This record gives sequence, C-alpha cells and structure tokens, in this order.
Amino acid sequence: MFYLSLVLGAAFLVMMHHLFDASWSVGIRRFCEHLACLAFPWMALFFVPIALLAPKIYRWMSLDPAHDHDLAAKWPLFTKPGFYLAAVVCFGAWALLTSRLRYWSLKQDEDGSARCTHKLRFHSCWGIWAFGLTLTLGAIMWMKALQHQWFSTMYGVYYFAGAVWVALAAAYVIAMVLDRQGLIRDTMGAEQYYFLGSLLFAFTVFSAYIHFSQYFVIWNANMPEETFWYVLREKGSWWTIGLILIFGHFLVPFLALLRIDRKLVFRFMVPLCVWIGLMQYIDLSFNITPVLHPNGVALQWIWLDAGCLALIGGVLAKAFLRDLNRYPPYPLKDPRLAEAMGLYPEVMNQTPEGESGPALKPSGAQPHPEGGGR
Repeated sequence: MFYLSLVLGAAFLVMMHHLFDASWSVGIRRFCEHLACLAFPWMALFFVPIALLAPKIYRWMSLDPAHDHDLAAKWPLFTKPGFYLAAVVCFGAWALLTSRLRYWSLKQDEDGSARCTHKLRFHSCWGIWAFGLTLTLGAIMWMKALQHQWFSTMYGVYYFAGAVWVALAAAYVIAMVLDRQGLIRDTMGAEQYYFLGSLLFAFTVFSAYIHFSQYFVIWNANMPEETFWYVLREKGSWWTIGLILIFGHFLVPFLALLRIDRKLVFRFMVPLCVWIGLMQYIDLSFNITPVLHPNGVALQWIWLDAGCLALIGGVLAKAFLRDLNRYPPYPLKDPRLAEAMGLYPEVMNQTPEGESGPALKPSGAQPHPEGGGR
C-alpha cells in the first residue's frame, strides 16, 4: 500500500498537468509517467500473494452475512467475488489509464501533433474520475476491510492525501537528481522547485486536516462501532506511534516548509522528503499492523518489513530506471515546453518586404536553486 500510494500519486500529478494545461510541471511529467506505469504489471504482480491469501488475511471472508449485520450491510461488495472483482477493476483501470497517458506522451515526442495533446487531455478527463473511484475502492477493500465492522466516509480521501503527499516528495528528489545530471536542467529552475515545495506544503496541511477530521467526527459521535478502531490504536506502543504521527506527519514538515527560501535548498529539502516518505510508511503501518499486533509494534518482525520494503522497492526502481533510460527525460514537444524553459514568443516588426516572424525570447535567467546559472 505504501508503494501503491507513490505510484497512484504520480498518476495524479500527470493528470493534473494535462487538466490544468500547466507549464511548470513539464520537467517532471515524463518520470511521473514512468512511476505511474509501475501500477501495472508490477504492483499487480505484488498483489498476487494478497489475492491468494485473502481468505486468511480478511477474516470476514469466512463469516456468514446472515449472522453478521455489519457484513450484510456491505453486501455484495464484501464477498469473495466482490473482493476479486474490485481488484480486477482497479488494476484494469490503472493499466488502461497509465498506458494511454504514456503512449500518447511518447507519440507527442514524434510530431508534436495537437491530436496527441487532445488525447492526453481526454484520458486525463475520464481518468480523474476513474482514479478517484478505484483509489477509494482499493483503500477500502485492501486496508479498511481488515476490520470490516468499521467504516469511514473519509477513508478514500485519507489515502489520496497521503498518496499525493509522498509522490510530491519523491518527485522533488528525482527532479533534483536528474537536474544535477543535466537531463532535465533546461526545464527545472527555481520556480519549478518552489511550486513543488508549495504543493508539498499544501498537501501537508490537507493530509493533517483529513486525519484530524476523521478522528474528530468519529470520537465526537462516540459510537462503539466506530470508535473501536481508534481505541485499538491507543493500546501498547501504538499510542507512541500515534504521537509520532501527530508531530512527525504534520508539525515537522509544516514548520520546515513555512519559509519560502527553504523550498529551494536541496540539502534541506532532500532529508525532509525522505522524512515524509518515512511518515507515510508509518501512517500506513498504523492503519494496517494493529490488526496483526494489537498490543503494540512487534519489533521481532521489523526485519521482515524491511525486507519486503527493500524487495518491492528494488524491483520498482529497476523497472523505473529501465524506462527512464529508454525514453527522453522530458516531453520533447509538449506545447508548454518553451514556456517551461523560460522562452516566450516575441513578434518581430514587419519589414518593407513583408518578411517577419516570431522569435523566442528568453524571459530572463531564473536563478537555480542553491546558486548556479541555468
């Protein structure tokens, strides 16, 4: 679920680029497409063990809906066919959406046709609706369903906020690395890093707002079928993990990103982005692991968590780097490319012979983060 949040968050950033006709995000668009395409087949492959062990992982699959009101109320979604059908729908939608976005993006590199731009906007248009539906469905069926009695109308948005949050942090670090290697330097200036940092700050606040709202509404209503979820997560060392999330998930990045100039300092932002990734992982562990270990964190199994994290991360990194080396590092004929590079058309004066034409004029050198020219 941690790596899936990163992949789906990257898909959201790609769709936002097309839906808002943005120019600042041209430089990060291509590698975000590669990240999004990891949803299929790689994330689907890692879902196979969960699919095979689902009857053991999700206890409600062995219960009789006739004797469980909470399960009967969620029929037919919370059934074995419903579980597997939801997985097919989610991965099918993500495979179609991400493959079409990258296909037409690479097609655009060939001729810069307006048809490619229209296709990218079309797929982003229907894709954003499918994205919201399938992301919510996946979060509910694969995380929330571990405790089927509990329900929250904010759970899909909860997972979405964390997904975009960690994707923005990853995009900042990847952009910085590719920029320093000279691969996307022409498209990345101080403005682009400032916008990434500002969005990171915005989703820090948004994520904290959703977390608090879910807690406040459930705790204030004081209904046992809702509050038991948080009661379980206040036992043992989970109480300490909850406090870590309050301060580490919100206060640390919030205070760190308040200053405008800090968003442009790599040696400050990179550790912060790594910290954000760690907090996203702890947050998802806080959602999932108490079902297995209700009395607190099972430190004896940390090695297994680290091994799974390294295994999935290594496979995804290899697939990502393969795609990164196979295709141009940024969209070569994006209609906003010149604007992203700080070049704007200037109409030349008409000559007596009638010869005139537009010329690209630099908008002025933008200072690069941490000094240096562009």
